[in-house]
Amino acid sequence: MRLALAFLLMTAGGAWAEEVTRGTGAVMRVLDKLTGDARDVELSDGGAAPMGRLQLELAECRYPEGNPSGNAYAFVTVRDFDGIPIFAGWMIASSPALSALDHARYDVWVMRCKTS
Repeated sequence: MRLALAFLLMTAGGAWAEEVTRGTGAVMRVLDKLTGDARDVELSDGGAAPMGRLQLELAECRYPEGNPSGNAYAFVTVRDFDGIPIFAGWMIASSPALSALDHARYDVWVMRCKTS
């Protein structure tokens, strides 16, 4: 519910809405809580990459128009080793806890969009 409200506030017309540009991909960070290893993964829009026992898939990444280093938000699907989706939704760089992957071993969040 909170994610839906946040997404509506970001995309709806009004004082809080801002124009956005679609990136060509995203940089995701994956933390293995068992080993303490953190890795950055670059994904193109529509791309996927294995990471440990997970499969990360990026549908798209958006960022504030004219500010590529601004707040990124990406639609991500995370699948377990059986191919079952364990997360699908928008991840927001400035608020990673708003829509977080709930996994015992891994934390995943979006860092920024790729622009080229």
